[in-house]
Amino acid sequence: VFAQAAKGFKASIYLHKQTQSANAKSLVAIMALQTVKGDTLQVSAAGEDAEAAIKALVALLAQGCGEAVATVAEPAATVLSATLLKGVCASPGSAFGQVVQVIEPELAIPEHGTDEATERAALARGLLAATEALRTLQDKACGSAQAEIFRAHQELLEDPTLLEQAHSLLADGKSAAFAWNRATLATAKLFQGAGNALLAERAADLADVGQRVLKLILRIQDSAWDLPERAILIAEQLTPSQTASLDTRKVLGFVTVGGGATSHVAILARALGLPAICGVSADVLGLANGKQVLLDADKGDLHLEPNLAEIEHLEAARKQQALRHQRDVAQASLPATTRDGHHVEVTANVASLQEVEHALTLGGEGVGLLRSEFLYLDRHRAPSPEEQAGTYTAIARALGSERNLVVRTLDVGGDKPLAYVPMDAETNPFLGLRGIRLCLERPELLREQFRAILASAGFARLHIMLPMVSLLSELHLARKILEEEALALKLTELPKLGIMIEVPSAALMADVFAPHVDFFSIGTNDLTQYTLAMDRDHPRLASQADSFHPAVLRLIATTVKAAHAHGKWVGVCGALASEALAVPVLIGLGVDELSVSVPLIPTIKATVRELDLADCQIIARQVLGLEEASQVREALRQYHAATVETSPVVEH
Repeated sequence: VFAQAAKGFKASIYLHKQTQSANAKSLVAIMALQTVKGDTLQVSAAGEDAEAAIKALVALLAQGCGEAVATVAEPAATVLSATLLKGVCASPGSAFGQVVQVIEPELAIPEHGTDEATERAALARGLLAATEALRTLQDKACGSAQAEIFRAHQELLEDPTLLEQAHSLLADGKSAAFAWNRATLATAKLFQGAGNALLAERAADLADVGQRVLKLILRIQDSAWDLPERAILIAEQLTPSQTASLDTRKVLGFVTVGGGATSHVAILARALGLPAICGVSADVLGLANGKQVLLDADKGDLHLEPNLAEIEHLEAARKQQALRHQRDVAQASLPATTRDGHHVEVTANVASLQEVEHALTLGGEGVGLLRSEFLYLDRHRAPSPEEQAGTYTAIARALGSERNLVVRTLDVGGDKPLAYVPMDAETNPFLGLRGIRLCLERPELLREQFRAILASAGFARLHIMLPMVSLLSELHLARKILEEEALALKLTELPKLGIMIEVPSAALMADVFAPHVDFFSIGTNDLTQYTLAMDRDHPRLASQADSFHPAVLRLIATTVKAAHAHGKWVGVCGALASEALAVPVLIGLGVDELSVSVPLIPTIKATVRELDLADCQIIARQVLGLEEASQVREALRQYHAATVETSPVVEH
């Protein structure tokens, strides 16, 4: 009905949902928006009868296009009856402050240009200015992970597909602003329609880059937000650029409807130390500016009517955490040894030489996970063998011969595609050709990487780890290729070879794998989503896709038992290892190594020093018998509270 009505107008008409757009005269395009009840839509039009078209089509949507609809109150009349809104923790911490609704003004984009040469020059000017701005952001970034985000944004500005689409529209007489906007929106729509949470988050990056260039073409100055003190920002979505430029003297935290815990916005929030939650109900957009709210990001809660006791409790906890963090950093060089003498190795999850160097300054005892895909992503051609070998060798040299370097082989696939490795579209990429499956199907890719990794042998205690292994035959085939490459390089000693335990079949068959590996490292993120059949980035399921679930802990226990029976060590490199609350149960289950996010190394080491192995074993046995993750978390909170009481933090 809507498409037929739109065809009755001469104007060019588009229907918009967030960053997606559809030709309003195309039934297929409208269906591809996958609009559901509760979505906010916009209608835009350009042409002689544009105003009449917008008026008629907005009325048609409001009336339900012929279907009966419930009366919808105007936004100003929205009433929130709940006193608590739930979301997913994007960045931990808490804050008490006032609501500030963030709404970006809609830009007026002329469809038609003057002439193609002028519009091409305008697009080139906008792209050049955007590149320079992103280079400045990259230089100012407070860590390599943050710098990589803006480097990836720079890559998008040079993307041949985007530029080809834009230039094609310029040739049709469109304006530079219209052509660039249409190209970025169309590509973002493809990402969002892929049914993949990771690609949907990359669509947000593309929208960010698109808006940056668009404003530069239109010569619109990006003005700084005029924010009050103690602001808690509320938005449909924040972009990485907006997040990176937040004034942390005024902004205490933020809440978004969109986004995910693995998004670039979440990474930047953690780097800035700003508590944040995402995946909150759209009701949050109806909160009045100036309303006092309490953000408890650790629990994913936004309290709309906080009482004084809650505020005081969280403020006291925040001060205590700050004191603890100061002490933990000061003592970071101390070993992670429990009070009864049990040592746990605390290493780092890294994706660059800079992160390795930072980890060592924070007391990291080695690298428990080097994500080798950082060399391959966000580029248009594969890294040369020389570049790969040089990077691995530099990292190994920085660690030295007394520390472990665990390099994970290429972990890409349907959910993390490479522009230069053709891969078929997959209905469910998380269950498709990824990790070791992809590398064994393209063995030259694996051989080249093995050769590059082996170049670093002798500079550190080298370990190679295979991702997504589910079959023993995969391990045997990968080992055969590794042995052949080591022989070709005339190496007399092979590096240690292990597998990631992130597929339930591998955990259940750990006793079969154990005789054939040198170590296991448990990737709790994927292990959790495969065990519980829940996408960990799903905004409505993320709080339930919890690695504290007893089923996940039982698989960890099974893995450790099988490994130790064959004299092999077990690490945990998933996000669970970076949670202080999980440390007692992981130690109690017998985990030998915790590989954690770099900034959290001092905290995790300090947590280990507060524990007794015997007590950890008792609490681990107890939580394995519980029913749900929430019960496990509560039991560990009580245990943690009792432990901390015996190790008070004193301000010196």
